[in-house]
Amino acid sequence: MTQGPLARFNVIDLTRVRAGPTAVRQLADWGADVIKIESPGGDAGLGGERHGPDFQNIHRNKRSLTLNLKAKEGLDILKRLVAQADVIVENYRPDVKDRLGIDYASLRAINPRLVYASISGFGQDGPYRDRPGFDQIAQGLGGLMSITGEPGRGPMRVGIPVADLTAGIFCAMGILIALLEREQSGEGQWVQSNLLAAQIAMLDFQAARWLIAKEVPGQAGNNHPTSIPTGVFATADGHINIAAAGEEIFARFCKALDAPEMAADPAYATGTARSDNRDRLNAAIEAITRTRPSAEWIARLNKAGVPSGPINRINEVFDDPQVKHLNITRRVPHKVLGEVEVVGQAIELSRSKWSVRSATPEQGEHTDEILGELGYAAADIAHLHETGVV
Repeated sequence: MTQGPLARFNVIDLTRVRAGPTAVRQLADWGADVIKIESPGGDAGLGGERHGPDFQNIHRNKRSLTLNLKAKEGLDILKRLVAQADVIVENYRPDVKDRLGIDYASLRAINPRLVYASISGFGQDGPYRDRPGFDQIAQGLGGLMSITGEPGRGPMRVGIPVADLTAGIFCAMGILIALLEREQSGEGQWVQSNLLAAQIAMLDFQAARWLIAKEVPGQAGNNHPTSIPTGVFATADGHINIAAAGEEIFARFCKALDAPEMAADPAYATGTARSDNRDRLNAAIEAITRTRPSAEWIARLNKAGVPSGPINRINEVFDDPQVKHLNITRRVPHKVLGEVEVVGQAIELSRSKWSVRSATPEQGEHTDEILGELGYAAADIAHLHETGVV
């Protein structure tokens, strides 16, 4: 029996690759009963190799049903699932669901309470509607690459698929809002998110600099674009992050560096002065930080109330004592891979808990089980296998 605060909700997952599965993962981890619909012939590598780390991390807590949606019998099965579902999530190109006859209007006619969620590259309509969506394209179109990287070195993508991930997270939030609203209206609705809008929303203060102040932000490398000094500084044995913006913190910072005269220097006395003399200030700071090892500076600065921390490689992240304390990963047994460890949720509730209850299923692992729940007899299920419907 599925447990968790969302256990009463049934979700149909038609998604592939990343943005859609990210949305569904939020629901699955909090207990929703998720049925992942897959093509009997596989998805041609969309989402990566099935037993690879990416696919395994993103599709846990689901049951897998293979279904040929181009066959009438396959569509009939989907519609029987829709009749009792709370949520369906898809990230096809906008025209695909219309061709298959599984668009919002068609499925709403079967189940008016259905929350239908769509994720696309650029939106369900408009001049870019039919363009294929891809994270890096959204990063460029949405402005992120123009403010990422070092000045003069050309545009730079972020090291994670931030448009995909945030489009999925925003979609999950929209689904939850729609489910809450349904408690009042009794009706579902169409939730839409897209990579481009998600990317623009994540610009946040950089977008506001243009919209309100008409400033066009540029690349600042490892320096914070407006809070100075904040950035990466070399030490005797590596590099650390330091964030010492604001008059009080900067004064504490200079004292911790044993350089109180730096705070009194007119070139650094105000935020504007530090911005105007950023390169000179950074060089003066780094001349000092290079004299001691990273761990010593991190301890000294944090003790002085100056934010500072290491720049960890990914393996070092999961060895960090605070990360271990946060318990953000879970181990789960997999019938092929043995025990696997996956990244969990960044939210904790005082009573209700998220969980990783099952590993990513094998393709079609639960097909017969789900068809049986829908009322199909053993002979009917065998016939669906024989004809390639499932």
